Amino acid sequence: MGTSLHRGILTSGSADQLAALTARAAAAPSACVQFVEGNRLRLYGSWGVAADWDEVSHTSLEDSLGGIVVRTGDTLAIRDALADDRVPDGVLREHGGAYLGYPVHDRMGMVLGVCCAYDHRPRDWTAEQVAAVAEAAEVATLLIGEQLARYELEQQHRFLDAVLDSLHDGVAACDADGGVVFVNERMRRLWGDSPVEDVTGLTDGSGMPLRRDELGLFRALRGERVRDEPIAAHGRGTRTRYFLMDAQPIRGVDGGVAGAVQAVQDVTRQRRAERFRSCELAVTTALAGAPSIEAAGPRVLEAVVATLNWVHAELWTVDGQTIRAAARWSAPGWPSGIPVPERLAYGQGLAGRAWQVDKPLWIRDVGRPQSLISPDTSADRLHTALAIPVHDGSGPIGVLTVFADSVEDPEDELVALMSGIAAHLGQFVERRRVEDLQRQLTRSKDEYLALIGHELRTPLTSISAYTELLREADEPTLVRDGPRLIKVIERNTNQLREIINELLELSALDAGHADVRRTPMDLAAVVREVVDRARVAIDGSPVVIDADLPGELIMPGDRDRLRHIVENLLGSAVRFSPDGGHVAVSLRNTGRTAELAVSDAAADVPRAEREQLFTGHFRTARGHDRVVLPGSGLGLTLSRAVVEKHEGSIELTGGDSGTTVLVRLPLEIR
Repeated sequence: MGTSLHRGILTSGSADQLAALTARAAAAPSACVQFVEGNRLRLYGSWGVAADWDEVSHTSLEDSLGGIVVRTGDTLAIRDALADDRVPDGVLREHGGAYLGYPVHDRMGMVLGVCCAYDHRPRDWTAEQVAAVAEAAEVATLLIGEQLARYELEQQHRFLDAVLDSLHDGVAACDADGGVVFVNERMRRLWGDSPVEDVTGLTDGSGMPLRRDELGLFRALRGERVRDEPIAAHGRGTRTRYFLMDAQPIRGVDGGVAGAVQAVQDVTRQRRAERFRSCELAVTTALAGAPSIEAAGPRVLEAVVATLNWVHAELWTVDGQTIRAAARWSAPGWPSGIPVPERLAYGQGLAGRAWQVDKPLWIRDVGRPQSLISPDTSADRLHTALAIPVHDGSGPIGVLTVFADSVEDPEDELVALMSGIAAHLGQFVERRRVEDLQRQLTRSKDEYLALIGHELRTPLTSISAYTELLREADEPTLVRDGPRLIKVIERNTNQLREIINELLELSALDAGHADVRRTPMDLAAVVREVVDRARVAIDGSPVVIDADLPGELIMPGDRDRLRHIVENLLGSAVRFSPDGGHVAVSLRNTGRTAELAVSDAAADVPRAEREQLFTGHFRTARGHDRVVLPGSGLGLTLSRAVVEKHEGSIELTGGDSGTTVLVRLPLEIR
């Protein structure tokens, strides 16, 4: 480092000027300035010409006059080189000459080089001339000291700049007049092209616009110390950022304010993490006391919108082969009336597509052409959108969508938050389902007892009574009435067996012990076979079965269990249809599902009773039993269990003309 410093000091003529000053002061024809480089002395400045100048200028420390000055650290005055034993062999021996050298020191006293005068003729050096060379060497020392001080100051500045530029905080400083004199790299990135003193878009902790004189720099110029002052930057089209501001005055040697320094810490991530935790707490609270996901939806969406500072959110739930808008929420003050369709098909719209691909979707700008959002919905107001599928233990059950009024790039943290909220929703649905099952199991205890007391007792009573008649009948009576009595016993035995089989089947399906084997099958052929057998069974009764079936409808399903469903639904329709009524059976392919509809001509089932018919052991009071197709009372319950195992749906609809059971079964396995 020393060599480069010396070279930097005495270049551009400064070393030559010092050598000329030395020569004039010593009344010598020649002078030079040398510095130590390793084990040699190198010439850095000279004045005058000497015949053997090279011998003096570039020499080793071991065999040179300058080396003697460096080793001794003292003045070396040679009157005649030929007569002085101190002169090494071969140095100034040919013609002789005089030499006067003085060491050049650094601030610590270390010898760095030599300032010397030379005369090619022998001569005496006066005390004034020796003092003049010593003064010249002192000048060189002062130059080196000044250069070292400048170098150290520059190094300190460089280190300070590097440290300030490496900080995560933005730092700016101003002079006493408020002029910004320093801005580190972090501050430039935080503020962009805007001047540090620009307060456009800045608000204080209460949300009020920040005035220029409230900025930390100018408060510090007034002598104030600012600590952890919250401010927010609201940029148009960009996410709001949050900062903590520190500032303090810079005092001069006289104690007055010479300037001010301001540090700004970006706490957006910390603020967002706090808001995320608050959002999760709000979502958990909303779900805790809600009876259903639809009831909890508005509060959940409100928490999400407030957390993200976005403007609109929607909660969709899968309903059969469509997805239904269960809840929606818009930020306060946001224009209302955003059109949201009631239902979307599989793959349609943002919610339908998220349901289809079953993964998060980030749409940077839904207002662009070819967007999944209709122009009426976006209306140049909604831009960035995020859709997150909601799962329970069996698969996707819904989609959570949120919208912003600005264009924003994808953020992993935000997607992770929304995925966590979607997981809360899925767990809520799963928990409610378990609770419902527990309530159903509790209710089933009483229902099974009622079933044993009625459904099982009725056929057992008939079997017992007719068996007793057979036992007590005489021979003529047995010949005359025996076949009829045995037929009654057989019919009740079959009914009892059917009840027991359906109970076992339903229990196995609920417990997961029964597998539904879905293999390609012709559902049209199965329905046609059941209809033909039913027509034979009710031959002569006042009920007509009409069928509208395709020639073929291939789908993945469990043939035996689906056949049993059709038998149950058709048998129930026949029992409840009045005399002269028509039972209609239709089957059609909708593209993604097979729709089986079984309608009877009886009065509509009251809406309050429709869902109870699927819970098991409930009979509506609307119709009367027919002996031709007796039932166990478990047909709809078992049908729902089998349909749900096929990932389908079953529902009751109706009106004044009758009741329809509609079964939807997917044509593809998802």
